[in-house]
Amino acid sequence: MGSEPEGVQSPIVTLPQGKLKGIVQTDGLPQPVECFLGCPYAQPPVGALRFRPPAALEPSTETFDASSYGKAAPGNPLIPPRIPLVYGEDCLTVNIFRPRPKHADGTLLPVLVYIHGGAFNRGNSSMQNTASMVAWSEQPFVAVSFNYRVGALGFLPSRRSAEEGILNLGFQDQRFLLHWVQDNIHAFGGDKHNVTLMGLSAGAIAIGHLILHYSDDNPGPFHRAIIQSGSAMTRDCRRYDADAIERYFQDFLAATGCRQDLPAADTFDFLRKLPLSVISAAQDTVFNKYKATMQWAFRPVIDGDIIRQAPTESWRQQRYYKIPILTGFCSHEGSLYVDKTLSKPEQFTQFMRVLLPSLPDEDIARLDALYPDPSTGDPTYQDERVSSVGIWPQFMRTEAAYGQFALIAPVRQTAHYASSLPGAPPVYLYHWDVWTTLLNGAAHADNLKYETYDQETTSLSGAQKEVSGMFHAYLTSFICNDGDPNKLRGRYKHRPEWKPYTPDQPLTMVLGKGNRELVGGDAGMPAELVHETCYDEQCQFWWERTPITQR
Repeated sequence: MGSEPEGVQSPIVTLPQGKLKGIVQTDGLPQPVECFLGCPYAQPPVGALRFRPPAALEPSTETFDASSYGKAAPGNPLIPPRIPLVYGEDCLTVNIFRPRPKHADGTLLPVLVYIHGGAFNRGNSSMQNTASMVAWSEQPFVAVSFNYRVGALGFLPSRRSAEEGILNLGFQDQRFLLHWVQDNIHAFGGDKHNVTLMGLSAGAIAIGHLILHYSDDNPGPFHRAIIQSGSAMTRDCRRYDADAIERYFQDFLAATGCRQDLPAADTFDFLRKLPLSVISAAQDTVFNKYKATMQWAFRPVIDGDIIRQAPTESWRQQRYYKIPILTGFCSHEGSLYVDKTLSKPEQFTQFMRVLLPSLPDEDIARLDALYPDPSTGDPTYQDERVSSVGIWPQFMRTEAAYGQFALIAPVRQTAHYASSLPGAPPVYLYHWDVWTTLLNGAAHADNLKYETYDQETTSLSGAQKEVSGMFHAYLTSFICNDGDPNKLRGRYKHRPEWKPYTPDQPLTMVLGKGNRELVGGDAGMPAELVHETCYDEQCQFWWERTPITQR
């Protein structure tokens, strides 16, 4: 977090749950940011509250030390953590960041709520440098990040879980947090009627489902959304009683030593009494068992509550919150996940059959046409990196197919659905194209440090600073100006006007277009609005097959 400056008085906010004593962060920032870190927003989900819905805190007059992040939910990180982490079940904590008040005129500020990613099996609230995003913004806003339960503790679906009313506990945590924000954000100077959700990967998937958690009677506790590299249509979203879901649950019980024939109440009574180490070991065992198949053993499911039905049905029935949306994807969404040593054409076919076993033979043949085999001489996926950095000939086409199936097509599908109604609120689509490594290209989550104007990124070069600054300006303008990424001009007033995406005019803002500077190439363009059609045929194929992943 950086050291607190000497002589600066610690900020204190009083809530029904007690007084929160925060810190002031200044290191490397253009203005001080008041940070309230690791604050509980629900009772610790431990002991008898393990595998239970989140429970409200009791009122208190005590003072809570809010100077450091809380414990991260147990899970093995995919990428190195930004700060040292402590893991534990007592993870339901929230962080609030606000620019240090220059004057108190009573004006409430826009609010950003950031939902972290991590495949619903890992991740934590410190992944984004939220203090930097707040400090560098030319318009003030209050930002919130938080932890929620992941892995088996947050997403252990089954028929028995449904009987106990504990499906999608991680989503229940998120919903609980959003109500905590509605009840408390005014104490931090935030406007509960001006809330933007922002999330990457699993965080984006979560926001997609929250948008579809529509009620005719009540407006959602949010008013616009930034959805990054994820969607409610990402990968698959099955019923809680699907055969595969039940198989993962049985494997988890076996790994914990729990009898398979116990009724629901006794099953979870047994699991609540186990040491956390046993739960974590079983979680790792089951997750790793299915990792090679690209399946997540612990994931959100259609529960009839938060995810009421197949997401595509909610979109088609127009049962979603009509709000401004800014969404986007990276060029190489699959590069972190696909085996780079794939060398034979049949390995591509086998990969797709394992990923989607219900695809008929004619669809597999169609994939060969959509993602042509480079060994036939077709230039589409001829990869100049082959043999130079450990990449083999079939990687590029397999990465493209997986990345487009799992993330790019679902993101574009969200943009398509959300912009289809006459008079729909604006939808803005971006494509992130800055290569950060030669091995992975413009990989999943590469935009994370750029969007916050993080000095670790902006100090790399003028070109990296430029694309970071433009992206940060678009996002903070969207947050602070009712979903308009263009209204704020400021330092980056020369950035291109970002016009909305529509089905008839599928305009895409390419950020860092052709930027290969970090791998020895050119700096490209920091931002360019284009009519991008290069994914159309492939995305249409995947859109038509979405129903097979939602049953």
